[in-house]
Amino acid sequence: MSVPSSSPTPQMLRRASLRSVLDFMRASTIVTISDVMEGTGLARATAISVCEEIMDRGWITELENQREFGEYLKGRPARRFVLNQEAGYVVGLDVGVSKVTAVVSNLRGEIVGRVSQQFRGVQITADDSIPGSDISPRERVSAIDSTACEALRKAGVTPDAVLAVSAGIAAPVGRNGDVLVTQPFWDLLDVGLKSALKELHGWTVLLANDGNLAALGERWRGSAVGVDDVVVILASERFGSGVIDDGRLLHGCGGGAGELAFLKQVEGVGDTFGIALMARTWAAEALAGSDDTLLREYPAEAIEAEHVFAAARQGDAVARRILDRLADRMARVIGAVATIHNPELVVIGGAVAKSAGALLDPIAEQLPQFTATPPRLAVSPLGDAVVTMGAVRSALDFVEKETLDIELHHS
Repeated sequence: MSVPSSSPTPQMLRRASLRSVLDFMRASTIVTISDVMEGTGLARATAISVCEEIMDRGWITELENQREFGEYLKGRPARRFVLNQEAGYVVGLDVGVSKVTAVVSNLRGEIVGRVSQQFRGVQITADDSIPGSDISPRERVSAIDSTACEALRKAGVTPDAVLAVSAGIAAPVGRNGDVLVTQPFWDLLDVGLKSALKELHGWTVLLANDGNLAALGERWRGSAVGVDDVVVILASERFGSGVIDDGRLLHGCGGGAGELAFLKQVEGVGDTFGIALMARTWAAEALAGSDDTLLREYPAEAIEAEHVFAAARQGDAVARRILDRLADRMARVIGAVATIHNPELVVIGGAVAKSAGALLDPIAEQLPQFTATPPRLAVSPLGDAVVTMGAVRSALDFVEKETLDIELHHS
């Protein structure tokens, strides 16, 4: 019996060359063929033909050579190319239970428009209630659509210039884009978004788990650049995570890889409530007591996690105790995740990341109690943009793949 060859085909090699040049062009300004050769390792003939092929598809533009710039005084001037970053746009969506954020990106991955909108009357609390359960799927889709359209308007981009949309939701999503609905409130996010936006605008919509997109965004432009084994934990309201193992994003058969519902069984955790939610909850409990604290400057119903972190920085004893509790909680969460996945790095992401740096040292001190394989720790520099950044990366990957999967001219 013959064994299929695992050697790359000419078409596979050509596609890899095209992607390599596109990646190089996205990170560069004006380049010559020599620049492309140096940046990608391609031979001159291959670099020239690949640039011409990508130019035919509208992704890059060849500039006129102007001798008056003084670059080329003798012989034929070098050909110069630049990414045609306005040849199309992608939209990244972060669709949560309480709000939606939309960003618009050009083909270079630069954000040119951003809008956030709260869903009507949704408040997340540390109990078993299901927030936003009275909002119909149609109302959610309408709010998501209006947010995306407003982001496009702010960017000066028309809907017909959108090449793809990627949306992250706080529920498991399989490889085929189906939402796994087995837990309370996940069904709130299964609103038929793909078909609705396709019908409204003709857009191709990719649906993904928000933790998975956070992992893509963090590895692309966050603190996990160049790290092949990383877990990104979204830690603001509820815990969720995305796992990259040996450079590959893990999904699981139903999209459940990285889900943290098992934290309900972890001693000292018991639920999936995140740092921001627990900081608010414990601060409100403290204000109901008689402790003297700087947190009394705020009404209990208006206190936020950043108020707790700010008070702790000023030496407030009540706030410091809350941070100690948060560090213990996070050490247990990260210890469980590290035991399962053994990553090199765990990144704390989400809106709370801008404050969570204060927790890293106490978490690291406690981690050896909860795992035999303590990872490095970091907070995301992307803050609450980590999911939309991953959504942009996902959409750009899709657009590039669709472009590169067109019958290759030289295959």
